[in-house]
Amino acid sequence: MHESSSASTHDPSALGEVSPDAVLVGDIGGTNARFALADIAGPAPLMHAPLSLANADFASLRHAIEHYLALTGARPRRAAIAVASPVGHDEIRLTNRAWSFSQSELRESLGLERLRMVNDFGAVAWSVPALQENDRVHLYGPVDPPGHGPVSVLGPGTGLGVGMLAGSVQAGWQVVETEGGHASFAPLGEEEEAIARWLAARHGRVSNERLLCGQGLSCIDAVLRGEPPGREATMRAPADVVALALDGHDQAARRALARFCAVLGSVAGDIALIHGARCVTIAGGMVPRFLPFLRSSAFRERFLAKGRFVAYLEAIAVQVIVHPYPGLLGAAMSMRGNPAD
Repeated sequence: MHESSSASTHDPSALGEVSPDAVLVGDIGGTNARFALADIAGPAPLMHAPLSLANADFASLRHAIEHYLALTGARPRRAAIAVASPVGHDEIRLTNRAWSFSQSELRESLGLERLRMVNDFGAVAWSVPALQENDRVHLYGPVDPPGHGPVSVLGPGTGLGVGMLAGSVQAGWQVVETEGGHASFAPLGEEEEAIARWLAARHGRVSNERLLCGQGLSCIDAVLRGEPPGREATMRAPADVVALALDGHDQAARRALARFCAVLGSVAGDIALIHGARCVTIAGGMVPRFLPFLRSSAFRERFLAKGRFVAYLEAIAVQVIVHPYPGLLGAAMSMRGNPAD
């Protein structure tokens, strides 16, 4: 990994030389809260003392931040925090975690001069211009990193995040934060229709996020194993489904992961068309775990299966982010991209 975007240490107490103007950056998902201290003055942010904390260990975001700052001994004056929820109002409620807080109260309680809140996939989108060559894996289309937008950014994890990067290297970049993961799921074929009916019986409305997240993979697996849609269904953990699928001996797990990849291809192609994308960037904690499986799946076929727009989609670069902390990198970049916010 290029030095300028790398993490200097995983031991929060071993900070070494950190600028007194370092920014606290955070990436708060439904499962984990990641933090670092970022120097943002150079060509790309340099992150120190990155640490991932389990959300379940803390009663609130404030408590998690205070724990991290106590470990590092740092007293930053500025912070940029990416959260898995909309951020347009003072009151923030995480979509996949029972945490809520007031931005103004959090800023005051932490003694910050400035607190910037960013949608989590808005932060991932901000990270794209700062990624180095070995921070990404090329899948299809043009190899060079995008010099112009739009760039569609999506990724399955605890939920399904979607964002867009607009602008260019020359003119500067801007991020459009979205809740595109909650668009309605459009099943193709009998198996996906059966999955949609199962999810509808369980949840009512079926969004793309209901399938394209960790719990969604578990649900697909449950459907293919013949489990009922009620709460009595026996669910396998998504990490177990992936491991069993890659091992190759569990047919249901392999079918589930194959279906997950196919649906991901369809949704990625739809988002590319909606955004008018030149590049599609996949992030999140799931996909890097099974990249060879994804390459051999129906992802590409379904990405291109848009009727008269096959040629249009063939010209779009598709890549996967493998940087360990893109949300932290993007949160730091957002502080430089919007200095007046």
